[in-house]
Amino acid sequence: MSTAVATPPTAASPGKKPKTAWQRFSSLPAPVLGLIGTLIFLLVWEIVPRIGLVSPRYVPPASEVLALFARNLIYRSFWAATGETLKGWAIGLTISTVAAVAIGLVVGSSTFLQRFTASTIEFLRPIPSVALIPLAVLLFGVQLGSKLLLIVYASFWQILIQVLYGVGDVDPVANNTAKSFGLGYFARMRHVVWPTVLPYLMTGLRLGAAVALILSVTAELVIGNPGLGKEIALAQSGGAIAPMYALVLATGFLGVLVNIVFRFIERKTLAWHSSVRSEAL
Repeated sequence: MSTAVATPPTAASPGKKPKTAWQRFSSLPAPVLGLIGTLIFLLVWEIVPRIGLVSPRYVPPASEVLALFARNLIYRSFWAATGETLKGWAIGLTISTVAAVAIGLVVGSSTFLQRFTASTIEFLRPIPSVALIPLAVLLFGVQLGSKLLLIVYASFWQILIQVLYGVGDVDPVANNTAKSFGLGYFARMRHVVWPTVLPYLMTGLRLGAAVALILSVTAELVIGNPGLGKEIALAQSGGAIAPMYALVLATGFLGVLVNIVFRFIERKTLAWHSSVRSEAL
């Protein structure tokens, strides 16, 4: 006679807890969160001078500054100044990129050159570019060369260090295997070193582009090179505070645009890389 064994009833799985308001808010897409943060910032900026926490003479309300910024978009002089800023930025970034990639690949591929240049790089890299303003003025005056000197010096180190890190990250086994198969120096650079360096280079370019824009505006502010920085200095010296803030806002938009463009280029260039593929998931 068989006896049936009673099995204890399984406990019902608890229902999924509903998300809190904060969890729902924090799970919004990054662009939406960024837009909300910007709107909150503008709202605070609008309220603070309106209620008298700071004098509107020195910090005009956001609505006034935004209106002047929108009005600037129809002026040819504004776009001419923006073009001068971007011209110096683009030329300086191009020069620093070519120099940093060439020097970084050569130095990074040689242990002797790494040791030979390490102290020089560590000495020169921390020097602020603004400390070179007197030298730039002596050499080039207020011409484009003075702006390029500051831009190239500042952005060069950002890119060079990343290239050196990239070369140092090359798999020695893959490099030795390429040698054993008879690949020459340039072939190894193309098929072994370059794919490893490229993600580091794109990071360096993104950082260098931001630094180059900062130094482009700084040179215009301090030296007087044509561009948005010079227009900001002229507005400040003339007591046009609200127009000055509108021009500062324009430089901020330029910085955001540069970052968006270089992130787009990075995603397209590194579509094959695991870090970019993981972001798309």
